Amino acid sequence: MRILKYAILGLLYNEKLTGYDITSKFKGPLGQFWTAKHSQIYPELRKLTDEGFIQYEVVVQGTKLEKKVYEITSLGEKELSEWLEKVERDSSVNKDEFMLKTYFISAMEKEEAYDLFNDQLVKRKENLSKLQKTLSLLEEDEIPITFSSPQFGHYLVLTRAIEREKGYIVWLEKTIDLLK
Repeated sequence: MRILKYAILGLLYNEKLTGYDITSKFKGPLGQFWTAKHSQIYPELRKLTDEGFIQYEVVVQGTKLEKKVYEITSLGEKELSEWLEKVERDSSVNKDEFMLKTYFISAMEKEEAYDLFNDQLVKRKENLSKLQKTLSLLEEDEIPITFSSPQFGHYLVLTRAIEREKGYIVWLEKTIDLLK
């Protein structure tokens, strides 16, 4: 399944965007739980255009620079809606290199394992701090966070990410105590 297809359709459902704008979204809030590279996005935009799910307008910026501004079509909205309503059997995608290393911890020296876990703890605490700052900014916005607000989905994903990081930190601290 082409999940990137639906991520792009969802972004374009909210607003018209250039390919550059879409790439930037994956470096922002969306990137907290889903990633895509420039080299994946542009071929997907071509496919979506060919399938009639999106269309674009060429806009001239300055004297020579042309850029494509994409928008979702009614067919694209229907496709997005069908995907959103579809119940998935298992939506978890787990590729966590740190957990893979943890699984094989018996192949490490105790000091190496301790360093690995301490490094991960520092990274998780930094990530938690960034997420909490983002949440504070979102909550400071003058638009109340309700189901109908455009930021509601971001709020839900952000609060889940914060809880995930808090749980991860607790587990890391307990594991470090075991390694001492």
